[in-house]
Amino acid sequence: MLLDITPLKISRDYRLLFFGQLISAFGTAMTFVVVPVQVYQLTGSTLLVGLLSVAEFALILLMAFVGGAYADFIDKRRMLRLTEIGQTVVTILLVANALLPRPQVWVLFLCASLHAGLAALQRPSFEALMQKIVPPELMSSISALNSLRWNVTTILGPSLAGIILARFGATVAYSIDLVTFVASLSAVFLLRAVPKAVQTEARPTLKSVVEGVGYAWRRKEILGTYLIDMNAMFFGMPTALFPAMASHFGAGTVGFFYAAPSVGALLATLTSGWTKRVHRHGLFVAVAAALWGVAIICFGFAQNLYLALTCLALAGGFDMISGVFRMTMWNQTIPHHLRGRLAGLEMISYTSGPKLGDAEAGLVAAVFSVRTSIVSGGILCVAGTAIISALIPQFLSYDGREGVRQKELEEALRETETKNLILE
Repeated sequence: MLLDITPLKISRDYRLLFFGQLISAFGTAMTFVVVPVQVYQLTGSTLLVGLLSVAEFALILLMAFVGGAYADFIDKRRMLRLTEIGQTVVTILLVANALLPRPQVWVLFLCASLHAGLAALQRPSFEALMQKIVPPELMSSISALNSLRWNVTTILGPSLAGIILARFGATVAYSIDLVTFVASLSAVFLLRAVPKAVQTEARPTLKSVVEGVGYAWRRKEILGTYLIDMNAMFFGMPTALFPAMASHFGAGTVGFFYAAPSVGALLATLTSGWTKRVHRHGLFVAVAAALWGVAIICFGFAQNLYLALTCLALAGGFDMISGVFRMTMWNQTIPHHLRGRLAGLEMISYTSGPKLGDAEAGLVAAVFSVRTSIVSGGILCVAGTAIISALIPQFLSYDGREGVRQKELEEALRETETKNLILE
């Protein structure tokens, strides 16, 4: 049942990335809370908080495709270095804006969008690099460890962010984020070079992007992971409503709403050793997504702060289980020459739901009420999960052992074709 830390033991480069991102993500998690709270404080609008996520998604949609295409063709270390430098510059802009007598809302929108776009550009290279530095049989362990890193930072970061924002202001919170970037910058500049895959094309093209999209469409089990997660997050992720919910319990509590799902996810991560023995990954993804929706429904009805946070923690635990199996499916089935492009699609799938869902939640809350928005979203999440599962039987019947064998055959065929082209 216990967490498998073998990847940390056997891979120097993974250790660098893990601990560098662990420290840096702590500061980023604080900024993730401070920016929407600042927008809500300056405008008093739940709709604008939701539109903040739409602004982020616009660049994510564009840069995920670009990042995915380039991740399969260029030095992944270079991409990680450039994007980390870019995110550091964006954080400097947030600090400067916070120092103004009245921070500008448009700057918050701009910085949030740029940060999201750089993350989308970086993520495919990060995911593709995992296949090069860690053996494929440890991919479920990688998923759990990455989830552990994310959950630890999204528990501590948001919890402290609410307190720091209330007592010291946004400038101090953003400054802490800026300092933590030293760790991630050091890590990406210390990475060793990894062998590049042999390419038959000189540079990324629109055709190469279309090839990745076509592969995802043909592999229905992969398509199912995208649709299930997008449905769950679009209807059942009420992040945009956290500042409004927290206003009933005190300004210092807002960070706990952001942190609560990660508490549940952390508990699920620490007992994730059993995931290595599961092969029906699609089925587990669907069940976990439906239980996420049930937990969100309960959160919407909760009248007590501690009960509300407990429901969010349960939701986070189910989301973590879904995430581990989705990541495992992706790494088991997708050939390395397509890994970057598919990682771009993955990022679109797991960010489009929350980002667009924030706008949906904010709009419904503005028209009806905050609780109506949360409860109705949870119900639609459960219903959508059932419908998608019924429409894509290949997703529910997916067996990880067969997925690994198919990937090996595809990569062997690709290698043979590449050698023949080189000989010709």
